[in-house]
Amino acid sequence: MQQTETTETARPPVAVAMRGMKMSFAGVQVLKEVDFEVTRGEVHALLGENGAGKSTLMKILEGVYTPDGGEVLINGKPVPLESGLDAKANGITMVFQEFSLIPTLTVAQNILLGREPRTSLGFIDEGMMISQARKILADLNVDLDPRSEMGPLAASYWQITEIAKALSQDANVLVLDEPTASLTKDETETLFQRIRMLRDAGMSIVYISHRMAEIYDIADRITVMRNGRRIRTGAVSDYPVGEVIADMLGEQKERAPKQHESAAPNPLLSSPASSAQALDGPRQTRPLLQIRDLHSANGISGLDLDVRAGEVVGLAGLMGSGRSELVRAIFGIDRITNGTVCVGGQDVKIQNPRDAIRAGIALVPEDRRMEGLVLDHSVETNSELPLIASGRRNWISTGETLRCAQHVIKRLDVRTSSTGKAVGLLSGGNQQKIVIGKWLLMEPKVFLLDEPTAGIDIGAKKEIMRILRQFAASGKAVIVISSELEELLEVSDRIVVLRNGRVDDTYRGHQFTSEEALHRAVQGV
Repeated sequence: MQQTETTETARPPVAVAMRGMKMSFAGVQVLKEVDFEVTRGEVHALLGENGAGKSTLMKILEGVYTPDGGEVLINGKPVPLESGLDAKANGITMVFQEFSLIPTLTVAQNILLGREPRTSLGFIDEGMMISQARKILADLNVDLDPRSEMGPLAASYWQITEIAKALSQDANVLVLDEPTASLTKDETETLFQRIRMLRDAGMSIVYISHRMAEIYDIADRITVMRNGRRIRTGAVSDYPVGEVIADMLGEQKERAPKQHESAAPNPLLSSPASSAQALDGPRQTRPLLQIRDLHSANGISGLDLDVRAGEVVGLAGLMGSGRSELVRAIFGIDRITNGTVCVGGQDVKIQNPRDAIRAGIALVPEDRRMEGLVLDHSVETNSELPLIASGRRNWISTGETLRCAQHVIKRLDVRTSSTGKAVGLLSGGNQQKIVIGKWLLMEPKVFLLDEPTAGIDIGAKKEIMRILRQFAASGKAVIVISSELEELLEVSDRIVVLRNGRVDDTYRGHQFTSEEALHRAVQGV
């Protein structure tokens, strides 16, 4: 395939060049002689659909993977990058899409891990470490206690800590893989201000994201990958968004590997209705989910909420407002200390996720890798997990497991070479499709989704939003959390703004004429 690049004059020196990079997993070639470079003092966006090879290419640069062929040049000299230590020694650091923090350590310990300040006797200076971490977080305008243990914190705080850790290092090249997936608009803008400062100081930044508005706000150049190849590189000013999307998708979006179909497919996984049918489906007025005076050990305080059958309710709010804490309590991950949860007119006692699943409640968690999947297990076994957890299955039928996996792959266009492939080897977006698809197989009454499109490409985002509308139109209740306010406006019938673990206000979707208007409401303006 022909690769093109916009010619530019008087470009700065190249900080990192990757030439002819080749990489295969289990005999499947995922990088096909890819060339990529980033110059000093630029933000270079790396785009492509899930599975295009973006993260794999950057993990070679970070020393996580050893390529099958090609070379990496830093400041014009070939450099072997066989480990993360090699990358750091050459001034390269990366914020992975998958978190790399240690949950039993504090925020400060994670930020300065391996670079802890020492006393004159060589011991770790805890006070200095906390002080340094507090300053780094303050530069990002984040109110987070550096003494907090990572484990209990929400994924948004993990994201911030990962970014703080990377920005605190003495690096010349910074790779950011979906860094704003869990951040609000204000938090994203603070990060962008920091990125611009680093760029102006001469740092080279590779920025991976599926959010096009962000790309055109922060990037200087764009490289698009598709099917393991570099398709095109050009300046943002010369590369219209329509051409970027066309290059990402190709002339025709490729289909997932053909699978054998079951004789009696789940109706939610069969050919979908049109978007108009999903949006205009019947609306019932009775609440399917009722929450009264809910208190939880994780900060929910006297919260009331109704969600009707056939309704999509979007949850908006700042970091720490209680969005993730609410759905975690409803699903039994965090302890409910007072209040009632009612599903379909029946009070349900939820002490753990199994109770929630048996009551017909499903959750797509914010952190898919830690809480949504068993990474070492196959697509097949992950697809079967909710049915086993619900008590509907006491044993695993090989044939039925295979059919479940085939339905998920076909319905959500999962890119995988086989149903037996470990989900940990799939791209982040394809992993998310497995998380969503496995719950659709169970046909829950209430579907809770926390940042369901984080790290997912444009085509998959639209498909997932349409599936949620279709799911609601079938008479079910949906709660969606998203930091992308435009996404909430698109999919929600009502938007509930949370603050300090309580409902602050409720709006109908038509009350907002723009994302900015909703943003002001979230800010309390």
